[in-house]
Amino acid sequence: MKTKAYIIFFLFWGIIIGTTSGKNYQEKDGGVQVFLPKMTVELRFYTPNILRVTKYPKAVQTSVPAVGFSVIKHPESVAFQLQERDSVVALTTDGLKASVSLKSGKICFENRDGNLLLTETEYGTQFTPISYDKVSTYLVRQAFRLDSCEAIYGLGQHQAGKMNQRNQALLLRQENTEIAIPFFQSTKGYGLFWDNTAYTLFTDNDTETAFESRAGECVDYYFINGGNADNVIRGMRELTGQVQMNALWTYGFWQSRERYQSQEELVNVVKKYRELQVPLDGIIQDWQYWGTDQADWNAIAFNNPKFSNPQKMVDEVHGLNAHIAISIWPSFGTKTNLYKTFQEKGMLLSLKGWPDSALPYDPFHPEARAIYWKAIEENMYSIGIDGWWLDATEPELNVKDYYAMKQNTYAGPYQRVANAFPIASVGGVYDHQRKLSSDKRVFILTRSAFAGQQRYGATSWSGDVKSSWDVLHKQISAGLNFSACGIPYWNTDIGGFASCNFYPEGVNDLSYRELYVRWNQFGAFTPMMRSHGTCSPREIYQFGAKGTWAFDAIKKYIDLRYKMLPYIYSTAWQVSRYGDTFMRALFMDFPQDTIVHDLNNQYLFGRSLLVVPVTRPMYVGKDKTVNLKNIQTTDVYLPSGINWFDFWTGEQLLGGQKIAKETPIDIMPIYVKAGSILPLGSEVQYAEEKSWDSLEIRVYPGADGNFVLYEDEFDNYNYEKGLYSTIAFHWDNTQKTLTIGERKGDFPGMLKKRNFRIVLVDNQHGAGDNLMKKADRSVSYTGKECRIKLLD
Repeated sequence: MKTKAYIIFFLFWGIIIGTTSGKNYQEKDGGVQVFLPKMTVELRFYTPNILRVTKYPKAVQTSVPAVGFSVIKHPESVAFQLQERDSVVALTTDGLKASVSLKSGKICFENRDGNLLLTETEYGTQFTPISYDKVSTYLVRQAFRLDSCEAIYGLGQHQAGKMNQRNQALLLRQENTEIAIPFFQSTKGYGLFWDNTAYTLFTDNDTETAFESRAGECVDYYFINGGNADNVIRGMRELTGQVQMNALWTYGFWQSRERYQSQEELVNVVKKYRELQVPLDGIIQDWQYWGTDQADWNAIAFNNPKFSNPQKMVDEVHGLNAHIAISIWPSFGTKTNLYKTFQEKGMLLSLKGWPDSALPYDPFHPEARAIYWKAIEENMYSIGIDGWWLDATEPELNVKDYYAMKQNTYAGPYQRVANAFPIASVGGVYDHQRKLSSDKRVFILTRSAFAGQQRYGATSWSGDVKSSWDVLHKQISAGLNFSACGIPYWNTDIGGFASCNFYPEGVNDLSYRELYVRWNQFGAFTPMMRSHGTCSPREIYQFGAKGTWAFDAIKKYIDLRYKMLPYIYSTAWQVSRYGDTFMRALFMDFPQDTIVHDLNNQYLFGRSLLVVPVTRPMYVGKDKTVNLKNIQTTDVYLPSGINWFDFWTGEQLLGGQKIAKETPIDIMPIYVKAGSILPLGSEVQYAEEKSWDSLEIRVYPGADGNFVLYEDEFDNYNYEKGLYSTIAFHWDNTQKTLTIGERKGDFPGMLKKRNFRIVLVDNQHGAGDNLMKKADRSVSYTGKECRIKLLD
């Protein structure tokens, strides 16, 4: 009672201090506190361009809460001006101005040039009392007013096929195929992160744009003024954490299926890829290696007699120069040791999952996370398993169960923290592995995510999506909006997870083969290229022999993926070091071109490559006949303001136009931005088979351009200590000169001498997926700056 009385006295005295001088506000902790009749509004700068807003109803007024699961940044000491005029208090920094109404608490945000970015609606803050299992809380709501013409992106991963996220109502909750992230960014160059982990309704209509969370003590959000999309993402990562470099091998090709039924079957798949000379770096063992009895669900142990010698399995995979990941769930069957341990310690959550009898652990409890990791370490990490497929990190609940459930976690009622389950579980695995060793980079594949999960070595995938052309099309916007939230690593099951409904014959159905070929082309230009699914096997040799159309088209893009590893790995460095994004929605690079604002079938992969996946059938008829000679076309829009090169032909085209690109079965439209510098490596069977001692450097003229080639030891954390090298390339389009800069940095095993084969791209020269037999110039590079004059 003394503590409560002290808080009440302190707050009452603070109000008196503010009002005795005729003011109902005061400066506080690098911001301002505004006292209104029914609530208190607090603004605090984290940087000159990032502002945290919190609002409290009087009944629960205490102090600004500690940050939750996402934000890890501490506020900086930010200089700002404070002015009062016409019942409005304005806070101004070098990058942002926020104005608070002293009557209603309405906040307006402007950039430093005085242009309005976003405004709350008048009296748009609401607190509605609500109770879950005798725990009183609030339904918290905040409404904003957006311009009618601005587009917004983000909100996580959703399957409606929408690019621009305006004009919809969307319940943000973690589900299989749906990822909830209460963040959006605008074409006006700002972002807004609603920091609440309860189920949250996002609505946007002609009247308002609002977040409404089903549990919370206050309105809590961050406003980020970036000026452009990349800076918004950089601001989001500054708040919630940076991105690690994944190991080079993780960018190679991954093969998986639901499931390999024995360790011999798994190893033989890798052997078959090596025999066929199809590149492969990763293979995944899905469920039931623990046994087939549901009571043994997710024992995190090889109890299945068909996996009697897991150490041998891992050693054989490694001996074939490949890596292995394994499926691990957050829920446990009743006979498992982990179930019993968590039950004894009160760390099981009574949540309906799959299977029904298995219950998840409480990932919010630090001891539970330690127990979870200990099982992984002792049974999986110790034998050399290379990565963790953390499946079903939701867990998925229907809305009715969410409201009715009576479940506390270590962090409080489950209703308050439901959407944070994935970041808590994934973060526990990452943190424990990092403490154990820095010799191997953490790699986690997981089905769900929350804001900030990019700091945990995690790649999300789009869940158990169906195998259909419509679903393939919708994966593009799903991945782009997810990436727009600041989490760059994402992929989808190549071929779609479930082929049963539309293609019950699986790979034996020629129509499915065509779908898989096109999905594989798309997968080659996502941060992780991974084949997986149920109802039918997906290994390349299941689609026919060498020389058949499906096999050859699949192999062509796996080979192309490996040739592009120098570009991909260097892009990964830009993502980790400079806040870049792999899958770039076109509004990021062309915000002034309004045609791209709602374009949901194209994107940039890195800064240079415009990718247009083919998402409709063209060559297999309803009668299952194949006609590859009647060449079809795919519509492409080339964004304005720059010229583009057809990757396959070298033809240069003007931006700002729509074209019909011929797309035979082995061609997906790819265009390269003028001014790009694209490094290509040799054909390999796995990522580290050959060093990058002879790279083809393609130069696409028409504009000045830059590229930085990044290298390190490929699979440890020594790069965090500065052990890496960079080589900067600059193309001067006027002088037709390529400058290769002095090498910066050093690391053990670094190439001291190498050959760069320079190709100036034009029509039918330096085009396509095959390396040039003869370069325009060949340069022996030893780390010193050199300049190469290239003639048209």
